[in-house]
Formats: sequence, structure tokens, C-alpha cells
Amino acid sequence: MKKIALLGSVIAFFAINTFAAENQELIKKAKEAGLEPIPSGKELRDYQLKKVKEIDLATGYNPKLTDAQIELGKKLYFDPRISSSNLISCNTCHNLALGGVDVVPVAIGEKWQKNPHHLNSPTVFNSVFNSVQFWDGRAHHLGDQAQGPIQNPVEMGAKPNLVVEKITSIPAYVDEFKKAYGNKVKIDFKLIADTIAMYETTLVTPSRYDDFLNGNPKALSKGEQEGLDIFIDKGCIACHNGINLGGTMQPFGVVKPYEFADVGDFKGDANGMVKVPTLRNIAETMPYFHNGQYWDVKDAIKEMGAIQLGISITDAEAKKIETFFGSLTGKKPLVIYPVLAPVTNKTPKPVF
Repeated sequence: MKKIALLGSVIAFFAINTFAAENQELIKKAKEAGLEPIPSGKELRDYQLKKVKEIDLATGYNPKLTDAQIELGKKLYFDPRISSSNLISCNTCHNLALGGVDVVPVAIGEKWQKNPHHLNSPTVFNSVFNSVQFWDGRAHHLGDQAQGPIQNPVEMGAKPNLVVEKITSIPAYVDEFKKAYGNKVKIDFKLIADTIAMYETTLVTPSRYDDFLNGNPKALSKGEQEGLDIFIDKGCIACHNGINLGGTMQPFGVVKPYEFADVGDFKGDANGMVKVPTLRNIAETMPYFHNGQYWDVKDAIKEMGAIQLGISITDAEAKKIETFFGSLTGKKPLVIYPVLAPVTNKTPKPVF
């Protein structure tokens, strides 16, 4: 009996060590395939500061990602009064309680208008890791991106001078801008948008997947690791790579047309390139694709295999990749809804 028990222990020992070795091989394979973890600690702070400095280098208001700048950005992010109707905030379409999206196929804005191109709202979480912003990649920085929806007549519908007039009519906001940037600060539209962007740079969601890439083989289950391995082998990492598993511009419909290409008129940028959506928190950010036509991520996986890679991904393989995607659901930053200062008699009235 002792010999049998000893033999069992030896077998278990070798099995555990073999599994651990395989895990380390998969970590190495993932990194060699271009997958990167979210940086942490000082490295993350330096990354965020670099992105903030890229937003503005010339106007002199010295973005430093201070607590005051971030808190002010949060208030502006949640403030619906920036819109012409006083009803639409950044959080309306990029809801931090819903994975940073609105969970509808097409974005809805002022006067209940649908996006005219039938575009879906991308998640704001981890957007700091994108190389470009918007589906057509027309903005390279979050500050530039923030200016667009505010002015768009079917989103927030507010002209820059109206936004500035609203913010500067509220003494508490003026005081907070001075606290954030100094007494000589000039509150203009660009500064308002850039301040929103500073808050957005803090919306990162590290997950067990990052722990795995950082060397912890136990961070992912056996099923998740199997899904990751298939994800790499199928070639999904050709577009979904880097820190955000996306966020760069890539051709769309490489092998054959997307099934729902005629829903909306969006065809990408001038070269037919489309921003690759991040896969982080993908279990929470349905529906999928630029026009929000897939609700089941397994169907989206199979469609991508067909139109981008020219391969058939089976139901079983799609299910395993979906299992891996579960490890990309990250820890959200604590968000305490801000109390906003009241308007004054000088504040422009809402327009419907």
C-alpha cells in the first residue's frame, strides 16, 4: 500500500510540474504573439502621464494628472448640462456601470436621435491604451475625442462657446478649475475636453489575464488557458494584440464581406480601415462590431474567423475562446457619483 501511495505521489508531482511548465510555455507564447499586460504601479502612472502630455504641450495649463484635475474631469464626465438639452453626459453612452458602454446596437443622443451611421458606442474603459479613437481612427488622443461628441448635433449637440458659457457661469466650477490649474487658468473648450480625458485615462481594468502574463500560471483556469491557446493559434492576435487586445487600425472584411455590412453606411476610413475594438471586458460590452449586430460573442468570433482570417471556427472552438474572454473582465476603479454644483441665473437654459 505504501508503494502504491508513493507511486501516486510521484505521478501527481510530475503531473503538476508538467502542467506548470506548459503554463509557462503558454505565457511565453502569448508574449511572443504580441500580447502585453496592463502596466502597474509607477509604470502605469508614467504611461498615463505620457498620454496626458501628448494631449497638450503648448497651451500652458500643465496637465499633471493631479487629484484635483482627475476629480474635475470626473464631474465634467458625469455632467449632462454640458449637452444642449442638459440631458446627455459622456456617461450616457459610455456608462461606467455597464462596462463603459450603453448596451444598445446604435448610440442614441440628443432628441432621441440615432447615430446616422448606425455606429455602436465603444467602451471608455482602457481607452487610454488605444492608438486611435473613434471607429474611423480620426482622433489620436482622448482630448481630441472628447471634443467630438460634445459638438455633434446627434450626440450632445453643444457648440464650444455654449459649453464654456455654461461651465464658467457656475462659480464652483470656476473655483475647481483654478484649484486644478492655477488662478490664471483660461477656461476654454479644449481645456474642458482635455480635463475629461484626464479622468478617462484613469479608467483601466486589470484582470486575471494580466496576472497570467505577468508570470502567475494559476491566474487562469485550464479552460481559459486552452481558449487563449486557440485564440493565438487561430491568428486572432493579428489584430487583437498589444495591451488592449485591439485599439489599432486594421482592414475589415479582408477575406469576404461582413454579414451586416449594409446596416448603416460606415465603411471605415479613407483606406477602408476600422479601429479594432478592445477585447477587455468583452463579456460586458455587447452588442458587438461597429454597428452592434451580434449579441452572442461566439457568433462574433466565428464571423471574424470567416471574414478576417478565412477560416472556419467551430462552435466548440468559439466556446473555448469565449471562456478565455471571461478572464479579460477586469477590476473596475471605484466610482463615486459626483455631486454637481447648481446652475446660476447666468447659466444658459437647456434647449430641446
